[in-house]
Amino acid sequence: MPLTDRENYIRNARFQGPEWIPCHVVLSGASRMQLREEAENVMARHPWMYPGFEKGKLDYDNWDPGPAYRPGESFTDAWGCTWESSIAGIEGVVTDSPLKSWDDLETWEAPDPLVTGDRGPVDWDATRAGVAKAKENGALTMGGVPHGFMFMRLTYLRGFENMMLDMATEDPHVQTLIDTLLDHNMKIVRQYVDMDVDLMNIGEDLGTQTASIISPAMFRKYMTPAYEKLIAPCAAKNMLVALHSDGYIMDLMDEFRFAGVNIINPQDLCNGIDDLVREVKGQFCIRLDIDRQSVVPFGTRQEIRDLIEEEVRKLGSPQGGLEFICGIYPPTPAENVDAVLEALRDFRTYWWDGRAD
Repeated sequence: MPLTDRENYIRNARFQGPEWIPCHVVLSGASRMQLREEAENVMARHPWMYPGFEKGKLDYDNWDPGPAYRPGESFTDAWGCTWESSIAGIEGVVTDSPLKSWDDLETWEAPDPLVTGDRGPVDWDATRAGVAKAKENGALTMGGVPHGFMFMRLTYLRGFENMMLDMATEDPHVQTLIDTLLDHNMKIVRQYVDMDVDLMNIGEDLGTQTASIISPAMFRKYMTPAYEKLIAPCAAKNMLVALHSDGYIMDLMDEFRFAGVNIINPQDLCNGIDDLVREVKGQFCIRLDIDRQSVVPFGTRQEIRDLIEEEVRKLGSPQGGLEFICGIYPPTPAENVDAVLEALRDFRTYWWDGRAD
């Protein structure tokens, strides 16, 4: 009897012999608006990825990308950070921070995560009902904290340059703010721990194109203890924990391992496929972020296929430990989106259909 999606995902993440490589291709709002009906046609051709997808559901002329995704609009989030975006459907950047002076910390308050999210109200009763329904249907259940939950939040609140100097000079306010963020995030994590979800997603961007934003030693001092405390309740319930980060993060892998991360979500070409094979394969389940800078947006169909085949052969195994995620952003054409989906469909069973023998 074939595995369910949930059973296959968990077995893959735990190196227990899945039957296929889990794959996810997510079109950004910006790409949906750019491609419109072309994107819908591609999605409709791949029901294995988008089951139940129906064309014509999105009103492109009246589409609202949401706060911090609307171009030309300033938005102040629940933390007091001001966001601005220049492209509809692409998250903006923080242009004004509430804690530019540490003096403001005395009167500033973090939002209550049981009442409000970063950009609007939350309904935990609805979330619990959704998780319960997913369990009834045998689906994988997930929780998570907002993207940028710790290190990035520090830079949002204080300003990037200020926070880098604060850490370098070991300003005691840094730990005070980290403790505040940890308390906030722990309340969210505990909600999902109480729901006994299968998977907790945490994510923030910790790398530049060629190096981690802060050194491993600095990460070990400030971030690892907070990550470890946040992950501990999940580990105690045997929940999987997945960490996303854009950028080069190879130098931080030991910290992630120590903190208790099970699934790591690195970008492929930025970190290097062969380096991932040498230093990460078998240590974590790899949720590989397929290139979005060169091959996917600008490559040929064959180049896209060759990249995915190389990654399956080098990073996959019969025991599992590899999944794929591909975010689609402008100017990626519909043809290339289709090429990604076709290659993933063709290679996701590579290790179990006899081709690897």
